[in-house]
Amino acid sequence: MELGVPNLSAAAGPTSVSDEMSLPESQAAIRKWLSDDYTPAKYLGAWEDVFRVYAEPFPNQCVSLTAPGLPILENGKRFTRPERIRTKQDVVERAIGIFGRRLAIQSNDLHAGHASVEAFDGTDFIKSHSGRIITGFEMRGGSQGPIPSQVMGAEGNPPLALRRSIDKGMAPNNVGQRINYLEIYAGDVLPSERQPVLKYAAALFRSPSHVSP
Repeated sequence: MELGVPNLSAAAGPTSVSDEMSLPESQAAIRKWLSDDYTPAKYLGAWEDVFRVYAEPFPNQCVSLTAPGLPILENGKRFTRPERIRTKQDVVERAIGIFGRRLAIQSNDLHAGHASVEAFDGTDFIKSHSGRIITGFEMRGGSQGPIPSQVMGAEGNPPLALRRSIDKGMAPNNVGQRINYLEIYAGDVLPSERQPVLKYAAALFRSPSHVSP
């Protein structure tokens, strides 16, 4: 289920397993990056090529990116957190230069609890762009099933886990802007006990404080 979502096409380019902008970053993978003469400049250039491939034949289509990252520096050292954020921002700025306000960025890891492996920047990077470009989240998983409900936000209480995850994603950024859309798994859409939570989420998108870019 998608709440508030515009008509989006996900841009896939130099990624590891899907259109999510994830990359291998083990020591062996980094050695392989370097042995193949891969550099951040080549990575950024490859994404710019991808952006143009999407932008030119589809001038009216909104295009989405999952939050980008890069695990190496020019000298092969691992990125620190600030360096990763700068690289993510560089990818987004290049995409904005090509797509303008029809660019969307999202994270596919929204959850209100705690997981054994967390995305290194959580939701803050996405939210920081709300009000400037289209922003959104996909849930990390359903509030019950393979991903435990405590990861989503409330152990043993799937409706509350869903509500808490929605609240986390829909909280305004520091200038009062909210994201533009949420993607919720079918397992949280069909059960009757989730319907009040879904209505609550839909109402947030209709509230006066929700302003589209």
